[in-house]
Amino acid sequence: MTLHLYNTAHRRKEEFVPLKPGKVGMYVCGPTVYDTAHIGNARPVVIFDVLARLLRHLGYDLTYVRNITDVEDKIIEAAAKNGESIEALTTRTTKAYHDDMAALNALPPDLEPRATEHIDGMIKMISTLIEKGHAYEAEGHVLFDVTSMADYGKLSGRNRDDMIAGARVEVAPYKKDPADFVLWKPSTEDMPGWDSPWGRGRPGWHIECSVMSEATLGITFDIHGGGRDLIFPHHENEVAQSCCAHDGAEFARYWVHNGFLTVEGDKMSKSLGNFRTVRELLAEAPGEALRLNMLSTHYRQPLDWTAEGVKRAKTNLDRLYTALQHLEGVEAGPLEPAPDVIAALEDDLNTPQALAALFALGGEANKATDDAAKARIKGQLLGSGALLGLLQQTPKEWFQGGTVHLKADSIEARSELGSPVLTSVISKENIEALIAERDEAKKQRNYARADEIRDNLKAEGIILEDGPNGTTWKRA
Repeated sequence: MTLHLYNTAHRRKEEFVPLKPGKVGMYVCGPTVYDTAHIGNARPVVIFDVLARLLRHLGYDLTYVRNITDVEDKIIEAAAKNGESIEALTTRTTKAYHDDMAALNALPPDLEPRATEHIDGMIKMISTLIEKGHAYEAEGHVLFDVTSMADYGKLSGRNRDDMIAGARVEVAPYKKDPADFVLWKPSTEDMPGWDSPWGRGRPGWHIECSVMSEATLGITFDIHGGGRDLIFPHHENEVAQSCCAHDGAEFARYWVHNGFLTVEGDKMSKSLGNFRTVRELLAEAPGEALRLNMLSTHYRQPLDWTAEGVKRAKTNLDRLYTALQHLEGVEAGPLEPAPDVIAALEDDLNTPQALAALFALGGEANKATDDAAKARIKGQLLGSGALLGLLQQTPKEWFQGGTVHLKADSIEARSELGSPVLTSVISKENIEALIAERDEAKKQRNYARADEIRDNLKAEGIILEDGPNGTTWKRA
């Protein structure tokens, strides 16, 4: 089977054929770094991380680009509210983003352009659009003229009224058409700004990605990804800018979008009290469990994030790591994904089906008695896990790492973001010291003390397992 992806532009699943044989360029819209990332921000990171892993496994020379938006009105507002410089805000929130995504086992992109590094390119593209009659200057602003593009709206398939309503555009007297969108806007002295032919100002959001994708991947590239919420207006406007700047040349050939995310059945909102950041969730469950929970739903479907789903993901990972535990001492065969896992992912990243195949392998591991079968299964478990970004630890690391908790009572335990630092409730060293004390208590026939230690550790979520080779432990 060959890779097939659902192409939003054509509203159908299509065989993936890259522009250049053996090479793939993929651009995914990254974060606007004004606050810590929420779970909705993380979903496309995990999805496109799996796609990147798959493309490389299939032998493609991939250039994966994910941008950083470090100039935008939300950043200006957040910095002013926090009483800090924009540079300080964007530096620490970018670091937090990197740390949180790494905790979800997401590999970094090959290139990570920042909007502020490409201002000259944005000014050049805007000037080109004006020269070609697709943009105009008005009261210090430069706007794209949507009426100049006959097929504006082709990506989203929206009619004109829907586009105007969906864009939530500001009604402004200087606009020729209500749907026209900003390419450049004036900046006051207390705002970030750059000199331009239209005065000191800053770019609009949409032009940033058009310029950064071209600078890193060229005028036409293979895959453009992001959340479904970006189809309109952001991606629609990227298409308009890039195609019109280059006389109709194709922009992205495959548009891949992940579905919306809700929390416990409701739209995520601070006002509803269900706004979940990745950093908060990492205090409640391992990053690998959060990742598995995301992959349990097909990427194009809506994902309802629930505590029960995270709990189920943690239990399923326990099963997989237990299967690997049964294979300890067995030299793994070739670290290749199971054929069923590859087939599922080649079918428009069907991660639920891929996970079903992975769990089936885990079941085989528990029943295998033949050394050759054990070696094959172990290699396929590890190879499949690597393709999905799972099973990245040893069984011992998984069971003894456990859930990390917030140590909120310590004034010193604060991160640069002002959030409580993540620390474990009881350290590995303390656990092993208590086990040694329990062993000594049993030797002294002080069974009351031995039971007390066992019960105290159980209350801390530490499970002791006595066996012929001594006592082992794991976190519940």
